[in-house]
Amino acid sequence: MKPINEMHLRFPSVSANEAFARAAVSTFVAQLDPTLDELCDTKTAVSEAVTNCIVHGYRDTIGTIYIDCALYENGRVVIRVRDRGCGIENLKQAMEPLYSSAGGERAGLGFAVMQSFMDKLRVQSRPGQGTTVVLEKTFSPRVHTNG
Repeated sequence: MKPINEMHLRFPSVSANEAFARAAVSTFVAQLDPTLDELCDTKTAVSEAVTNCIVHGYRDTIGTIYIDCALYENGRVVIRVRDRGCGIENLKQAMEPLYSSAGGERAGLGFAVMQSFMDKLRVQSRPGQGTTVVLEKTFSPRVHTNG
């Protein structure tokens, strides 16, 4: 199915841009008329994905984060968040709740949070080449009444 609209962002992996990414994606997906809960879920999942790029993907360096977002007529949104950072050595372990490669300062719930707020989560990663997180959600159809 061909998207009805799409957008592409790229920005440096500095923590201030996490809020920018969340706002940009939520503003873009608003045209599908999601509920407030659906919009908050999407914003949270995007925040987690971008934070993972900043904290884990690029660690102590600044790189580029890429977000591609596609909207479909059936109310489905597909959001791809990608970095070209260090990649994930053990993806299965990284997907486990409470695991964090950043040590004790992080809760290790990023992937679990993304998975709980979205309909689908796919993660691809290659050590030394980066990580791609694909988030999918279908928003509930809304019935609007006049008056």
